[in-house]
Amino acid sequence: MEQLRSELSLVLGETLSRLECISEQPCASLWSLYDGQGHSLPLVAKYYNVKGIASQEAYKLSMLARDSTIRMPTVYGLIISQQQPMHEVLLIERMGGVSVEAPTRTPERWLQLQDQIVEALLAWHRLDSHGLVGNVDSTQESHWAVWYAQRVEVLWSTLGFLRPGALTMEERRVLFRSRQNLEHLFDDFDDPCVLVHGNLSLRSMLKQAWSDELLSIINPGTVLWAPREYDLFRLNEEGPAESLLFHYLKQAPVAEGFITRRWLYTLWDEMGRLIQTGQFDRKRFDHAAASLLPWLN
Repeated sequence: MEQLRSELSLVLGETLSRLECISEQPCASLWSLYDGQGHSLPLVAKYYNVKGIASQEAYKLSMLARDSTIRMPTVYGLIISQQQPMHEVLLIERMGGVSVEAPTRTPERWLQLQDQIVEALLAWHRLDSHGLVGNVDSTQESHWAVWYAQRVEVLWSTLGFLRPGALTMEERRVLFRSRQNLEHLFDDFDDPCVLVHGNLSLRSMLKQAWSDELLSIINPGTVLWAPREYDLFRLNEEGPAESLLFHYLKQAPVAEGFITRRWLYTLWDEMGRLIQTGQFDRKRFDHAAASLLPWLN
């Protein structure tokens, strides 16, 4: 990424000796920066190849930090490049620690860490939206079930236009049936919209390596106001993620219909990723489809 190194050297006012890719996703990659002497800088560069996402993440981080009980990474700047290929770069504080995916040293520490994560989430989940729902760049006054139905219709129409070859006819049938059953699936729903992280997973949580204490929750999604269950549905993998989900629900239960809706959310989350990046997790999609089908009959 010689072009990126040159751009960042110009913006920062010092020559960077090298960049090192920390993680890479279809629409964003994260880079460590090193000065002319080879020392690591206390910030990272998040490179986006999708227009507008960088500014949305910057705003979302500021919203989460304002009412957070834990440290959130500071945003130092936003670069909108005019060079080809078109891209945006977010300069963010470099956070230490390791992913919460790494096992804790003892079972007692895992319980303590779960308590800390739930406390951090509830600090956000207690903030009522006062009737607002939606993404950072397009909030509106509406009911969640209505907004989500609109979201599904947009995704369905876009899939019909793009006709991605990755989707089989059977997968299209499952999507069609879930779309037709939306009203039924939201029968018991009556939760208010709150401030959500929007991309919650063990990979987006950092802890201290030596003490197993929660350090930060990073990489938020673009959804700003949504019900708590929409922040929780990604914690449906067997193992530590599901353990954390149940730990949260013991302290702050949600409607019983979440048992079903979490699979609905997973299906359409994968479709959003397919439309945006051209890729989706078929194993995750198939598992969600098989779990949802009994509720569509």
